Amino acid sequence: MRAARIHAHGVPADVVVEEVPDPEPGPGEVLVRVRAAAVNFPDVLILADRYQVSASPPFVPGSEFADVVEALGQGVTEPAVGSVVAGSTFTGAFAEKVAVSAKALRPVPPGLDMVEAAAFGVTYGTAYHALVTIGAAEPGEWATVLGAAGGVGSAAVDVGTRLGLRVVAAASSPERLAVARKLGAEAGVDYTTEDLKTRVRELTGGGTDVVVDPVGGDHAEAALRATRWGGRFVTVGFADGRIPRIPLNLVLLKGVIVRGLEVRSLRRHLPEAVPAADRALADLVAGGMRPLLGSVHPLASVAAALAEVGERRAVGKVVLDMNEERTGS
Repeated sequence: MRAARIHAHGVPADVVVEEVPDPEPGPGEVLVRVRAAAVNFPDVLILADRYQVSASPPFVPGSEFADVVEALGQGVTEPAVGSVVAGSTFTGAFAEKVAVSAKALRPVPPGLDMVEAAAFGVTYGTAYHALVTIGAAEPGEWATVLGAAGGVGSAAVDVGTRLGLRVVAAASSPERLAVARKLGAEAGVDYTTEDLKTRVRELTGGGTDVVVDPVGGDHAEAALRATRWGGRFVTVGFADGRIPRIPLNLVLLKGVIVRGLEVRSLRRHLPEAVPAADRALADLVAGGMRPLLGSVHPLASVAAALAEVGERRAVGKVVLDMNEERTGS
């Protein structure tokens, strides 16, 4: 099979496409044919050995995929061979086949094609958990989303709006804010030209109830300062590349609840929250929700796709389509 591989930690340009043996599903695992695989920011960090968990080269990068079950490992009875599934893994998704734990798979919500299914699970699950499971957002509350045109950010705007939240989108350009408005954001802040704290407090009439921050860097503290007393600040990643240091006196004075969301840990510590989120998201898909696709690349262009995400040029999700006939980029 064809697979993207990196032989030493590095940058997207170091990833090459090679012929490698098909993986074999071990006990408790399932072999899935991969039609589409989404590119996420942690994939870039893993390449550079800058993620919280290290992968030893050589390895196949990629964490999110969708297509059909081809074979079952020992002890696995479902999903059945031929089932259409989406799933996630630490590495291994940027290949024509992947072997993963059966527990890492889920059914594809009806209405999504394979490219959409690959783009959906991680970002939309992260968005839902950040807003609801961790952020405890309620309809009518204000939610401020940083990086609102990126993968997680655009999903948070979309999900939040459909759940009845009043969303303030924060992004780095008028063009990105326009994308967020199309997804339902009620207002927008360009944090390259406007004071994020002041503008969010003006727009929300005194402070936002929830912040979803997949960006980090300098904007995190400003967004926390924009919360009302007793607001919730949910950190989900550091696309800026810098991990912020929040002064705890702000947390004390504002009564802010600061929480983190890392989906693998959530699955381990709050397993009951995962099927609840899946059901809620499936209902939203049935109502017409679809992931925002920024670009679709063939596997041969995997380095360009990773660079697009790593350099924060992506609007919405970037996806690899293993079907060479569909090569939109």
